[in-house]
Amino acid sequence: MIKKTTPSLKDVAAAAGVSVTTVSRLVNGSLDLPYHTKKRIEDAIKSLNYIPNPHARRLSMGRSDTIGLVVPEIANPFFSTLVAAVEQAADERKLAVSLHATLNRAGREIEYLQLIERNHVDGLIFITNHPDDGALAGLINRSGKVIIVDEDVPGSKAPKLFCDNDHGGYLAGLHLAQQGHSHVLFIGGDERMISARRRFDGLMRALRGQHGDTAKVDRYAGEYTIDYGRQAAIRYLEEQHAATAIFASSDEIAIGLIEVFKDRNVSVPGDVSIIGFDDVGPLHLFAPPLTVIRQPVRQLGRRALELLLETNWQEWKPSASEELLPVEIVVRNSVAPPAK
Repeated sequence: MIKKTTPSLKDVAAAAGVSVTTVSRLVNGSLDLPYHTKKRIEDAIKSLNYIPNPHARRLSMGRSDTIGLVVPEIANPFFSTLVAAVEQAADERKLAVSLHATLNRAGREIEYLQLIERNHVDGLIFITNHPDDGALAGLINRSGKVIIVDEDVPGSKAPKLFCDNDHGGYLAGLHLAQQGHSHVLFIGGDERMISARRRFDGLMRALRGQHGDTAKVDRYAGEYTIDYGRQAAIRYLEEQHAATAIFASSDEIAIGLIEVFKDRNVSVPGDVSIIGFDDVGPLHLFAPPLTVIRQPVRQLGRRALELLLETNWQEWKPSASEELLPVEIVVRNSVAPPAK
């Protein structure tokens, strides 16, 4: 059986006896033609059953009506919630979203950033979750039309949208201090990452403000994953760590901690208090329900799209502007005064 091919602009042009450019401009509405020439083209379109490709048409006009969204992964509830918010906001504006999960690999991030240079997307919302060696920053500065969200790419000059990590750390430290904790273990990401650094700084500022020189903060640095939370919990127990409270700077880390502590019969908050960060999962269903610093993740996604669309990229000049969204503490039952 001979496979039927879809008619192209070239086929229409040949049937009408005109150039491909003439057909394309007529279809796009950018060219007025004499009646008989226009009728020949329209008759050819009808007889061949040619259907214009709206995507190709938009590309010919210098736009794709598609927004690129680059995230480290989708399984993490934080990123999946953010993706859903961007998708919804884009749909309300009749825009498509081209979603790319990088597995947190720099090579894949670079590949997806090049989508802008190939005109496959009109702009990019970019989220990384690891330190940069300068390669990402250089490409972002060259490409333009990029909004950096959640985690910084140092040296990049794109508009940046973060939650207020420093204030989140401060709220966590203040709550712990008010419950009587002066020795806290901070478990977060790589110390070079802005989220980990600012949350730690806020925590320190609050504890020292309440307890002065007697405040002590120790630090474990790893990944924002459940598996790392498990590893950190085992290390905490093996070291017989003296900290009476733990600030887990992501939901995933907190879940890993609680899983191991439950398995080892360590009471939360009887033996150790835990406060988390993000609040995008059903943490209120935990035993005990987890006290957290809540990030406005859906607002973060929607605002990222708004920022991308409202920026006048024709006149925009590279400058590392930064916008912060507020966080709040949600007090539940995982924090109590230190055991006597």
